[in-house]
Amino acid sequence: MREKWFNKKFKFELNNEHFGSILMKLKETPDKIDKLVLSLPEEIRTKRIDGKWSIQENVGHLIDLEEIHDGRIDDFLQKKEILRTADQNNRKTDEANHNSKNINELTNQLKQVREHFIKRLKHLDQESLSHSSIHPRLKQQMKPIDMAQFVLEHDEHHIETIKELITKLQ
Repeated sequence: MREKWFNKKFKFELNNEHFGSILMKLKETPDKIDKLVLSLPEEIRTKRIDGKWSIQENVGHLIDLEEIHDGRIDDFLQKKEILRTADQNNRKTDEANHNSKNINELTNQLKQVREHFIKRLKHLDQESLSHSSIHPRLKQQMKPIDMAQFVLEHDEHHIETIKELITKLQ
């Protein structure tokens, strides 16, 4: 069984030389999700198991979190000591009713918000790329490269969750 996201520990050891490869992997997330979900019937995409999010809700959750990622870029630009806090209860995802949405619209929206996030990361100046802030939940120092790695690992967590749901539901 996979480790729960909130229990996961992180080591942020990458330097900015790895920024390009992390951004490339972040850009691949929407395509990976497309390949997993677009051919699935709606009843599989929207089915919940044990009250946990459906496949479609997992996709929607990634969209919902782009707002916090975007805000944290602002935090780095403003040289804040502590990054803004995410909603630990994921209320936005729970209230969004992603299961009622068209899957093509969801995946297109994921592509759009992710492209925006990557574009903003690419345009950070050297001073912002070197700035370190504390992640409020992890209580760890984090630079933009670390945030990008964190988002990528979160993407992978949800991709694995989607794969597990597909296996259980087919």
